Amino acid sequence: MRDTQDQDNAAYVRRVHDKGLQFDMQTMSRRRLFGALGGVGALAALGACTTESVPSTTGTATGSLAEVASETAGPFPADGSNGPDVRTLDGIARQDIRTSVGDANGTAAGVPLEFSLIVKDLTGAAITGAAIYAWHCDRDGNYSLYSTGITDQNYLRGIQETDSTGTATFTSIFPGCYAGRWPHIHFEIYSSLANATTGNGPIVKTSQIALPEDASDAVYASDGYSKSVSNMSRVSLGTDGVFGEDSAATELATVSGGVTAGYKATLTISIDPSGE
Repeated sequence: MRDTQDQDNAAYVRRVHDKGLQFDMQTMSRRRLFGALGGVGALAALGACTTESVPSTTGTATGSLAEVASETAGPFPADGSNGPDVRTLDGIARQDIRTSVGDANGTAAGVPLEFSLIVKDLTGAAITGAAIYAWHCDRDGNYSLYSTGITDQNYLRGIQETDSTGTATFTSIFPGCYAGRWPHIHFEIYSSLANATTGNGPIVKTSQIALPEDASDAVYASDGYSKSVSNMSRVSLGTDGVFGEDSAATELATVSGGVTAGYKATLTISIDPSGE
């Protein structure tokens, strides 16, 4: 059974992985259309939620903020929209996403990366009680559950609830750079942990985190990331098919640290929690 799954996923990856720009742009167009058609329904669903399932906003408003750009989830989301769905697995709500959960027991190797998303509403108030599903490729540019050899793994995927400051933090590894894409991390935001882990949604926001060039170059010069060096040399924020429109103006993380001790990345984003 697993051999058949590997073959099916391998064939799919060969078709879309290295032509990711065109595929991602088509996927993004479909998702944005879905969002436009489903916005009213999403808002109604959020309005019908109990107090516990609606993210609250806290803190002092700081004026209107630019909403983080909506982006494609790409061909490897594992959110049920394209094959597997990890969101409903026991143990998927966790901070450390380097290991697989459930029946899988693999661990992704790479330079340590702790990344945090700080979620605010359009006035600048922290959104608490929301949930973030984050995922990214491994140091070879492959995605668990989809790429050949790791279809039986689900590492580098996890869900976290935002705390009183609107922050969700994940412990992971620095993702590789694969052909046609700038180094990035995917995420989806849900109104509550229950909506995320039951797979019922709705998804309030889908976007990506862009990682800075200097940190990426330093990581890719280290052991284990050789495949990323040439890929990185052929792409820029300005030419990337997802970030290129505005060079990731609302999606570029601030990163500190080094290869030996690991890196910390932080991105503060603004969303409309109603999903309008």
